[in-house]
Amino acid sequence: MISSLHRPTRALIDLGAICDNIETVKANIPEGKKAFAVVKANAYGHGAKKVAQAVHHLVDGFCVSNVDEALELREAGIEETILILGVIMPNEVALARDYDITLTVASQEWLDLANEQDISLKGVNVHLKVDSGMGRIGVRSLEEAESLMANLKKAGANVEGIFTHFATADEADNTKFNEQLAFFTNIVNNLSEKPALVHASNSATSIWHSETIFNIVRLGIVMYGLNPSGTDIALPYPIKPALSLESALVHVKTIPAGATVGYGATYTAQKEEYIATVPIGYADGWTRDLQGFSVLVNGQFCEIVGRVSMDQITIRLPEKFPIGTKVTLIGQEGDKAISATDLAQKCGTINYEVLCLLSDRIPRFYSK
Repeated sequence: MISSLHRPTRALIDLGAICDNIETVKANIPEGKKAFAVVKANAYGHGAKKVAQAVHHLVDGFCVSNVDEALELREAGIEETILILGVIMPNEVALARDYDITLTVASQEWLDLANEQDISLKGVNVHLKVDSGMGRIGVRSLEEAESLMANLKKAGANVEGIFTHFATADEADNTKFNEQLAFFTNIVNNLSEKPALVHASNSATSIWHSETIFNIVRLGIVMYGLNPSGTDIALPYPIKPALSLESALVHVKTIPAGATVGYGATYTAQKEEYIATVPIGYADGWTRDLQGFSVLVNGQFCEIVGRVSMDQITIRLPEKFPIGTKVTLIGQEGDKAISATDLAQKCGTINYEVLCLLSDRIPRFYSK
């Protein structure tokens, strides 16, 4: 999708805030721990290349979802370790080797398939994934882990790491978290040969369970300045959201009482009202369920009336403002603010999804 540079809708990314957030987390975890920056999904909508280039001096490596995301970083000049957190197909191993990309291996079946296809793992760096209770990918016992590690080494792979992922580290109830931690710790402590890198800590773990960090933290949503729990658990220290989203009024009109607005005529004016159009819609990731939510115009909350269209929204103004007046969709304006978490609560989702849905049609502009 082409970036729409010739309209006023744009995302502003504060790279300095991301760097500061990383420094803040590192100052609040035990010394000597490595930090990997998670930049999958285009750095949670912030722009993977720009973010990685800005923070590479602060971290020991990066985490991505797939080979293409890893290649994007290498092509951007990133030389640090890049770990693919997901499972790739064996026929992509040669590409990973060529670009020094570290792979996740999650099952003996995967290794069997690689062997059947005569794919060499010689010299490839791998991390073994343990399913400690997330239920997605990974081995599920000490015996599986021990056997798979031995077979990977026999195949010539360098098994440099082992990791897991917590399902409930961002929740107040620690029961499931403690079960997973105990399961993973038992496997790690009883391996005949423990890999050099052991990690389980995501953003939530680094914030609320820093005492459980092994030797790497994987910093995701926290480095972009958002609370992993939404509003369920208070943050123990301040972080700064790095992304703001703004646009402008492109049309302003007066409608009479009884006039309807938008597809399905779902909004009817109760009196004469000022209605303005803003160029953003569900094709940009501003989803249809945001009808009834508000944006900021001239420091005032203005409700989205009528259904969100593919390319436009309509809002009710308290007074007539001129075309070109700034609209804040995410961010601060005066003493009022709208966060990605606010949008998530309106949509019944999480702030991660709000950021990841912001499409490439919205251009990103960067500051340090």
